[in-house]
Formats: sequence, C-alpha cells, structure tokens
Amino acid sequence: MSSQMKKKTSIHHNSPKTPYNTNHEYDDTTDHSLHTQLCNNPCCFFCIMKEQNPSLRRSKISTCFKEMPQRDNQEHVLVLSGLWNIAMTQPNNPEFPSLGIFNCLANLITKGTKNKTWLHTNQNIYIPYYAAHIIGSYTMNKEEFAQIAVKSGVIPPLLELLRGKISWVEQRVAVRALGHLASYNSTYESVVEYETELVKLTMNLASTCLEKIYVEFISVKRRVEYHRNLLTRGLGDLEMENRKAEEWTSQLQCWSIYLLNCFACKDYNNSLNLICKKVFLNDLCDMWGGLMNHTSPCGFGLIRILCYNNIGRKKIAKLPKVVETLCNLSRSCDDWQYLGIDCLLLLLKDQNTRYKVINIDNVDVVSCLVDLIELRSLGDKSNVGDTITKVLVSLLEDNDNDCKLKFSTNLISLNLKLVRRNKEKLMSEVKLEEKMVTAKLFKQEANHMFSLGRVEEALLKYCEALDICPLKFRNERMVIYSNKAQCNLLLKKTDLAISDSTRALCLSNPTNSHGKSLWRRSQAYDMKGMAKESLMDCIMFMNGFVKSNENKNVKVSYHVARMFCKQMDATWLFGTACSKSKVIHNVNVPLVENTCEIEREHEIENEGNFEDQPCDQKTSFMPGLSTIIEEPFHAKESSRRKMERARRRLKKAVVD
Repeated sequence: MSSQMKKKTSIHHNSPKTPYNTNHEYDDTTDHSLHTQLCNNPCCFFCIMKEQNPSLRRSKISTCFKEMPQRDNQEHVLVLSGLWNIAMTQPNNPEFPSLGIFNCLANLITKGTKNKTWLHTNQNIYIPYYAAHIIGSYTMNKEEFAQIAVKSGVIPPLLELLRGKISWVEQRVAVRALGHLASYNSTYESVVEYETELVKLTMNLASTCLEKIYVEFISVKRRVEYHRNLLTRGLGDLEMENRKAEEWTSQLQCWSIYLLNCFACKDYNNSLNLICKKVFLNDLCDMWGGLMNHTSPCGFGLIRILCYNNIGRKKIAKLPKVVETLCNLSRSCDDWQYLGIDCLLLLLKDQNTRYKVINIDNVDVVSCLVDLIELRSLGDKSNVGDTITKVLVSLLEDNDNDCKLKFSTNLISLNLKLVRRNKEKLMSEVKLEEKMVTAKLFKQEANHMFSLGRVEEALLKYCEALDICPLKFRNERMVIYSNKAQCNLLLKKTDLAISDSTRALCLSNPTNSHGKSLWRRSQAYDMKGMAKESLMDCIMFMNGFVKSNENKNVKVSYHVARMFCKQMDATWLFGTACSKSKVIHNVNVPLVENTCEIEREHEIENEGNFEDQPCDQKTSFMPGLSTIIEEPFHAKESSRRKMERARRRLKKAVVD
C-alpha cells in the first residue's frame, strides 16, 4: 500500500468516530482509478467489492475471507464494520454466507480471545463485537445460514465470548447469536452439546447483568472508550451513552432469557432442572422486557413456558413470590397481562399444583381471577372471562372440602353471580329496566353521601347498587365499581380498591380504557409500593387522555406528572443495582428528577372527581380528575413553596 493510502488509513484508525459515523457499504461513486493507484494490496476488500466480473469478485471475496484472520492489517476493523452494516441492512442476502464469512468471523473471534496482544493492537478490540453481531444478524431469519454457521464452527468462539473473556458488550451479541442458532431444529442439536454450561452461564448472565454493567460502566467516571464508541457510534454525549447502556443491558437480559426459552421449549429434563432453581425463578419476576424492549416478555415469557411443563409447574407452585407476581401481572395494564392469566390457569388446571397454589399464604389467586371473570377480550384473545370462569367452576365442583375453606367466599360469590346471570336471561326487558332505574337511585344516594363526607355509608350504597344493577348494563356497573374503588382508597383499603378498579376496567370497552379507574388503581398500587404496576396504569391513563384530546393543547395534570416521575425513578433499570453498590446518584446516572415526594393522604383527599360526568372546563382539563389549570410540568421546577401553592389550589378545585 502506498504511503498516501497508509496515511489515509491511519487517520481513520486514530479517529474513534470513523467506524461509526460512516456508511461502510462500498461507495460506487468513488474514483476507481484513483483508488487503484493508491492501493497496491491485492486482498483489499474495498477494491474487491468494485470488481465488475461477478465470478471473479466472488472468488476474490472468498479468498479474502480465508486470508483475513491470518493477516494483521489495520483495515480489518473498517472491513468488519462495513460487513456489519451490510448484515444489518441485508440479513437475507446469501452472498457472504456462501463465501465463507462465518469461518472467517469464527477465526477472528478465536484470535481475539486467545491473543490479547493482537486484540489491543490498532482498533482490533472492536473486531470480536462486530464478528459476533454479524453472525447473529445473518442467522436471525435464515435457517440455512444458521446451518452454514454451525458447520463453520462459530459456537465455540461465541461460547468463549459468553464466558466473559472480553467484556459484557461482547456477551450481549454472543448470547444473541447463540439464541438464533438454538431456535432452529436443525442447529439446536449442535448447541445442546454445550447445554449444561450454556444454561448455567446464561442464567447467571440474566441475573447479574444489571449489577455488572452498573458497576463496570454506569457508575464509573472514566468509562472504557471502545464501549462508549460502540454505544454511540462515536457521535453521542453522556446522555446518549446512558440511554443506550440501559437499552443494551435490557437487550442482554432479554436475549439471555430467549436462549433459555429455546432450551425450555425442547422439554429436556436436564435443562428444566437447571432452570427451575428457586433463586433464579424468583429473579425472573424482576426481569421486565416491556419497558425497554416492547416485543419481549422477558422473565414472564420463560415462566409461561415453564408452566406448560410438569416440572416447571411443580417448582413454580411452591414459590409465593412467583405466584404473587403472576397475580399482579394479571391485574395490570402490562402488555403481558394475558401471560399472567394463562400461567395461573395452567397452575389451577393441574391437580398436582392446584391446591399448592391456592394455599400459599398471603396470596389469593382465586380472588384475583374472580376480578377478571367479566373480561371479554384482551388483545387478540377473546372470551378470556369465560375461560377463567370454567376453571373456577371446576374448583366449585371439586370434592376436597378442606381446601374449599380457604377460598369459599370468593367461589360462593362467583356461583351467585352465575345463578344471577341465568335468572336475568329469563327476565323481560321491562323488568331489567326497572332494576336499572333502582340501581341508579342507589348510586345517586351514594354520590350524595360521599359529597357529605360519609364515605363508609356511600360505600354500602354502592354495594347495594351493584347487587341490583343487571349484569348486562356493563357501563353503569363500571362507573359504580370505579366509585366504590374511590371510597376504598379514602378508607385506605388498597386491596379492595385494586379489586374494584380491576373489575371496572374489565367492564370498560375497550378493556383497560376507563380513565378514572386507571388513575385510582395507580394510586392504590402506589400506596402498596408496587411501582411498576402503578407506572403502567399511569401511562395508560395519560395515553387515554392524550388520544381523547388529539386536536387540543394537551397539558398533563401536575399530580399525574408527579406520580409518573416518581414511578419512573422507582422502576429505573439500575435501581436495585445502585442500591446494592451503595453508590450515590450523580450526573453520570440517568435519573428522572422528582418534583417532590408524593404524600399519599393529600393525594387521596384531593382526588375527589367522583361521577363520570364532563369536567368543568374552567377548573379542570383532564377527564376523570379534579385538577387545576397550570403550565406544563417541568421536573426541574421543584420547590416546597410551589408544592404548597399547588396543594392549596387543588383543595379549592371544583369536584364534578
């Protein structure tokens, strides 16, 4: 290579931004004659890509892939980053997989894990990351590419990266690639040869990656330079680094769970016995996919797979934390709500786990499911409530009287509702309308009592209204349940408030769309310290408000924004890791700054908007809330004086 070309390449390698802010696909507009003049290397990948003869071009590319691991060339990182870009944009293109790219990448990874001197020369430190990422991209959609990769020997070097031979950045792309290889029947057998070690490594990675990355990257002031460059492609600032680190950490955890899913789905007892450890199953409850990776159920997805197996059900039925988490998931606005319901039903259908689940202390599975029996549809699932009812009815018909004592009240109420439904089917429309009118009168009395501060009496009247209101009038019953939830909130009966809000949300159309019930349940969850569930309801509430005011100048209520910020802080991905390491949050940590600490008693007193009627536009702009007109919320504008002023204004707000 000429001195000019060497100089040009040297400039590229000395600049950390170059491999990340440049489009590495070969540019056909480049002056071919000038490049040929400058480059005397017959194996130059960029020159080969300009070859006009297809047959000769393929031959040269194949030769280049064979020779690349054997040569030390500072252009390797540019070639790999270019191949990475092509693999990301054209993952189904068979050209490079058919010409030996996988064998080349496997050898480069092996070289990087065994030869530390080479790894730290020039910018070779980037090569193992790019190589593993390219393998994962090409094997993501095409089984034939995965077969070629396995035959090329990519599994052992990927396993070396998974062992942590370099860093967590390489572990992320290694577990991704191994997950794709394990997902195909034709290549799974090759992966399962390393089953025991792979399962143990991946379980440990899923459980410890948050703390590991927090300690090694987030909390340190002088971060590893090539990690920073990979995260931001050399163009980002500290804020982008933190945001991408959270995203990548979540992906690392989700892809680890995905790989474990591949083993669990195959129903091998060895894998299931390894995965179904008490500590790990409890850890799964805290592995969320939806907040950072919207298409991944993460821990809940694996728990559901395990519930389809006898070994998994037996292990899960003994763990109160897992069963309680499934109950909370089934009564939430999480995208994976149906997974929680499905898992509980699978546990109750199995005669060997049914009573273990029911008899868990402080976890009322039956009560949770009774709240959901009026669900009609959930996403693409229809007749969800009917399916739940059938399972609960099977419990009613069970002859184990000793077990019935624990959940007799809930099942009796279910039985009465079923009998009532059958009776109302035989009633005339006139009779049903009469009962409806009576129910409305009871509700009006309850509203009046509530306005006078007689909350307990109002609660009893709402119960009477529900007892007489025909089941077919779903909208009216939704309002009564929501108002009942507000009474229980004021009485600080949070479990009952959650139950009533859930029933109201099951009656709403579409499901989980009633604003006031969402907000009330969010408050109840907050009072119980259940930050994630509170956050999900708060997000759904705000989304509903924005959609209903698409053509208006939307301003989020102060106390709703305050709740949102509080729960975002509480559910921060690295929150637990930060607590364990006892590191004080500083400017390097991407926290949402709270405006203030929410005082629950004030929040409940001031949330007095009770009837489902239009709000007075002069004093309130959010349906379902008694609010004040104020400027858009800014997290940094926090002060005790402003908070006290907001409280006074909220107390004066008009209640509809």
